[in-house]
Amino acid sequence: MNTLSVHELEHIHATILNELRSFTANNGFKKVLVGCSGGLDSALTIVLAAQALGPENVTAITMPSQYSSQDSVTDSQTLCKALGVELLGCPIGFPVDTVRNTMADNLLQQVTGVGLENLQARMRGLILMTYSNMNGHLLLGTSNKSEILVGYCTLYGDTCGGLNLLGNLYKTEVFALARFINDSSGRELVPEAILSKAPSADLTPGQKDTDSLPPYDILDPLLQSLQQGHPNAAHNLAWLREKLGPQALKELHERIATMVRRNAFKQQQLPPSVCLSRTTNPIQE
Repeated sequence: MNTLSVHELEHIHATILNELRSFTANNGFKKVLVGCSGGLDSALTIVLAAQALGPENVTAITMPSQYSSQDSVTDSQTLCKALGVELLGCPIGFPVDTVRNTMADNLLQQVTGVGLENLQARMRGLILMTYSNMNGHLLLGTSNKSEILVGYCTLYGDTCGGLNLLGNLYKTEVFALARFINDSSGRELVPEAILSKAPSADLTPGQKDTDSLPPYDILDPLLQSLQQGHPNAAHNLAWLREKLGPQALKELHERIATMVRRNAFKQQQLPPSVCLSRTTNPIQE
């Protein structure tokens, strides 16, 4: 449920490019680094970075695990080859197993469940931050606003970075911006294979975002309705009530509001996001 006009998308696109150029220049960075998962958020971040700084100044790293789909690697390759962006590969299976074995041997702790999921995300963050330190690249975060608000992200993992280009865009707006860039460029800078695949963190076999969250076309208007002073709040609530029914909306509203409240602490530890000069009022509890 995207409500952004072409004019707004043009403004968002230009703002992100200008802010990235300004941020890198002011902080002494010439090159940027992005963890490339084969998903939309990292793909769009790479496209924006290449447009702002030139593809020769962007490095991407794909870090598959045993749970990563083959598409996560091949789609990353297709994306970066078409853009002229360097793509490096660094599988994380061995270092993740090393940490698991070390904890089992020394702490008598078997790493499973959410702990194993987050260990994979943190291993990727560790690799990216170390590469950044060794080569002087600015690491760009790739979390969108929907994920950030509900805490669907891993501290010290996929939240690592010095600047987040998409942190003030809801997921449906990320889709809209990607399609706008493709349309205005006259070619698929973000491949359709990435745009059309179901969003996934790729941390467990067959994992999809919808295993943990409502579809983004439901989640985003609900999050906007929770935001104080959001211009679409009343319209979104009416639309959701008609689509879901009053009782289902009430239950979902309570569930998402609780997720937002319980995960608010994560927002205090995230890299800065590009400001898009839109309402920044807090989410209502």
